[in-house]
Amino acid sequence: MLGVSKTTQGLHFALYSHHATAVTVRLFHPGAIDPFLEKSLEKSGDIWATHLSDLPETFEYTYRCKGPYDPKKGHLFNQEMDLVDPYAKRLNKSAQWNDIKIPPRGVIAPENPFDWNQDARPMIPLEKLIVYEMHVRGFTHHESSQAKHPGTFLGMIEKIPYLKELGINAVELLPVHTFNERENPKVNPQTGHPLFNYWGYSTENFFTLMNPYGTPEDFKTLVKELHRNNIEVILDVVYNHTSEGSSHEYYHSFRGIDNAVYYMVDEKGYFNYSGCGNTFNCNHPAVQQLILDSLRHFVTEYHVDGFRFDLASILTRGTDGHPLKNPPLIDKITRDPILGPTKLIAEAWDPGGLYQVGSFPSWKFGEWNDKFRDHMRHFIRGTGQKEEVKKRLLGSPDLFHTPTKSYNYITIHDGFSLRDLVSYNQKHNETNGEQNHDGMNDNVSWNCGEEGPTQNPEILLLREKQMRNAFVALLLSQGIPMLLMGDEYGHTKEGNNNAWCQDSALNYFLWDELEKNRDLFQMVSKLIEIRKRYLKEGKMCWYEGASEKFLAYLLDETLLVAFNPSESPLTWELPEKKWTRLIDTSLPLKETPLSDKTYTLHPYSSIVLIAT
Repeated sequence: MLGVSKTTQGLHFALYSHHATAVTVRLFHPGAIDPFLEKSLEKSGDIWATHLSDLPETFEYTYRCKGPYDPKKGHLFNQEMDLVDPYAKRLNKSAQWNDIKIPPRGVIAPENPFDWNQDARPMIPLEKLIVYEMHVRGFTHHESSQAKHPGTFLGMIEKIPYLKELGINAVELLPVHTFNERENPKVNPQTGHPLFNYWGYSTENFFTLMNPYGTPEDFKTLVKELHRNNIEVILDVVYNHTSEGSSHEYYHSFRGIDNAVYYMVDEKGYFNYSGCGNTFNCNHPAVQQLILDSLRHFVTEYHVDGFRFDLASILTRGTDGHPLKNPPLIDKITRDPILGPTKLIAEAWDPGGLYQVGSFPSWKFGEWNDKFRDHMRHFIRGTGQKEEVKKRLLGSPDLFHTPTKSYNYITIHDGFSLRDLVSYNQKHNETNGEQNHDGMNDNVSWNCGEEGPTQNPEILLLREKQMRNAFVALLLSQGIPMLLMGDEYGHTKEGNNNAWCQDSALNYFLWDELEKNRDLFQMVSKLIEIRKRYLKEGKMCWYEGASEKFLAYLLDETLLVAFNPSESPLTWELPEKKWTRLIDTSLPLKETPLSDKTYTLHPYSSIVLIAT
């Protein structure tokens, strides 16, 4: 077993390194500069190990590896560098966000007992899943949250009643693995304030939690309380690259232990399929094992319910970077008995040009459906292709054999928020310090007549309708819907479509704004309720002849949904039934029995009717 494990006589230390010629473990009293013990490890195969006894209960430790440097093979060793154990379960990281960083070390300390109190994973069927993508810090950090533990796992617990009121049954947490929030060297050019790695897509260790979010016990408490409220926990995990970047001057773990094993490298340098400076060598046997052990750790130790794999196509590349037809890592994850009940979600593309939406090589993985995003954005603004829109509403049968493989979304953390999607034609990322060169250029957005904030009541009304239309399309489509935190009240990032570096109100959930926009929240909650009650796989009857852009469908002779994504009103003859209007996105939320045989849809509006 790699890492540090207890034995009857003491502790066993084990580290993998194929290319090292010598390995030493160094033990420190907490915070000490010099070690109180250094011990050379013995090599057996590619495993370096030793056993130590009579150690203090709490201490810090690192490794030092010695070996040749051969650029043709990518070896990178520095025998004077303290290296973090890839299998460390705790790190000496500060519990304060934006605290001064100290050299990272693994930590051994007595484990606090935790009472799971017969915790049971909700095991929500895929066809009933409704996902809420969110950021732990951003959810409760703003002062308007009035949380006792703002920006933390415990702060999330305080807001579970809100999640239940909204109606979602799964949270997808942006990365909670340890990352360095201070690694971004840039400043906001408008304020001069430092910028951050706020989202966390730059992992330092795959077994440890982000200390500013809380302790392991805090995270366990969060998972237990979410489960008690029938909400699943899905982690956004980043196994495609690490925080060590591409600079030979910065490494703290994998590079110094065995650069040529953990990363894709050749004589020209690091392969950069991740777009972040390095690419994790996911299908090397040792790296496969590390990733599997990390996933199992969070299932067994923390009871998490699933994982969303960032840039998952990288996990299908061989050690030379070429795509594999049957990638060993994906096969092992798919067949692993411990991971069997977990939900697995792939972001099935990478910046290296590999695109696998509809063809990701595993029967078990669901996939983020960016085609749903793009076609629905076009449709809502009036530029959609109806035949493509039908496929997306049906769960993309052209891509997937079942709708539950398709994770549908219109907005996610990366890109415009929903409010910005209907308020901006262009990205406005100037505060990111990259002269507005970062982020996507084509957002399939429409500002409804004026760029950014406006006082024009007609434009404001149109924007509100368009946001509501987007929620109707998302929540009443086949497939698994995913909402972005804050969209339910119309959160704005002020046109920033790449806010990864903004530790500010651009990324915070603004609870005072929620109170100002309760109407939108209530409509979203109502749509989720409708989905839970009426939406299932069944017979779909299409209506589209009323106008060129009009599209409607009747599900199981019960639920009728119609869209008018045009600038003109449209009067439509309803199917011969008695109908009750549940939603008209151009009107206040109110259930209303209908007596007329026709219905007039206002410009850029949609309706949801139920047969009575």
